[in-house]
Amino acid sequence: MTTLYVTHPAALDHQTPLGHPERPERIRAIEGVLEKERFASLIREQAPMAEMESLVLAHPEHHVVGIRDMAPREGLVRIDEDTVMSPGTYEAALRGAGGAVLAVDEVMEGRVANAFVAMRPPGHHAERTRAMGFCFFNNAAIAARHAQRRHGAERVAIFDWDVHHGNGTQDIFWRDGSVMYCSTHEMPLYPGTGAASEQGEQGTIVNAPLATGSDGGVFREAVETVILPRIEAFRPDLLIISAGFDAHWRDPLASLNLTETDFAWATRKMMDLADRTCGGKLVSVLEGGYDLEGLSKSTAAHMDALMGRDVRS
Repeated sequence: MTTLYVTHPAALDHQTPLGHPERPERIRAIEGVLEKERFASLIREQAPMAEMESLVLAHPEHHVVGIRDMAPREGLVRIDEDTVMSPGTYEAALRGAGGAVLAVDEVMEGRVANAFVAMRPPGHHAERTRAMGFCFFNNAAIAARHAQRRHGAERVAIFDWDVHHGNGTQDIFWRDGSVMYCSTHEMPLYPGTGAASEQGEQGTIVNAPLATGSDGGVFREAVETVILPRIEAFRPDLLIISAGFDAHWRDPLASLNLTETDFAWATRKMMDLADRTCGGKLVSVLEGGYDLEGLSKSTAAHMDALMGRDVRS
C-alpha cells in the first residue's frame, strides 16, 4: 500500500514561548520515529506554500491578509492567550495548508493510496474569520474544499479525533450539507463547543463527546455506534482525518486515556470505510498531541495502519 508523508522544515520555524506545548519538538519527534527502517517505503514530499486561491476556500481574503500582516519581523506577537506568531509562523501555516492540498491532489488522482501531513501549527480551531487555539488556517477544511473545487468531490467527510473539539471546522461547515464533520473529544474541555445537540443546519455535524477519564473502550464504542454509521450513510467521495493525538493517556492538556493502539484501530476503521465508500481515498492531517512520547508512538501506529500493517490490539 502506497502512503505519502508530507512535511517541511518550515514547521520548525514557527516559534512559541518557552514552555508552550505547541513547540517545534513535536515535528522532530515525528521525524525521529519515521526514520525507522519500517517506514523506509514511505513516499516523502515537502509541503508547498498554499496559494491564496486555496486559502479563500475556507477563509475570506481579509482574514488571510490580516494574519500575514500580523507576522512580526522579530520576536513574538500574541493573537490570543494561547496563539502566538513568530517570524516563521506565516510560512509554516501556509505550508500546512499547502501540504493538505498536495495530499488531496495525490490521493484524488490515484498516485498514492493515502497520505499523512505532519505540519504545525495545527488547524482545526481556526474558524472562518478567527485564528485561535494555536491555529491560523484550517487545513482540513481547505483540503475538503479543494477536493470539491479541483477534483469534483460532491461530498467529503472529516473525522476529528483530537481531544479538543474542532470548533473551527464545525464553524466553517455549519451550514453546508456537502461536508460532514464528525468529532470525538473530551467534554467539558477547551474550547467549550461540541455538544451532541450541535448538528449544523443540514444535520451534517456529528459530535460524540467523551467524559473526562474515558478510555479506549469508550472511544471505540463512540466510533462504532455514532461516527462510522453516519459517515457510511453519507457516502463521501473522500475521507479526511484531523489526527490529533492528545487523547493519548500521556498528554498533559487533557484527561482521556487512549493508547496508540486505539489510534491504529480507528485508522483501520476509517480505511475500511474509505474502501467501501470512496475507493480508499483518505487524507490525514496532524492536529494536536503534546507529549512527545505519546505523539511519536501514536504517529507510528497511525502510519503503520495507513501502510497496511495489521498490528491488532
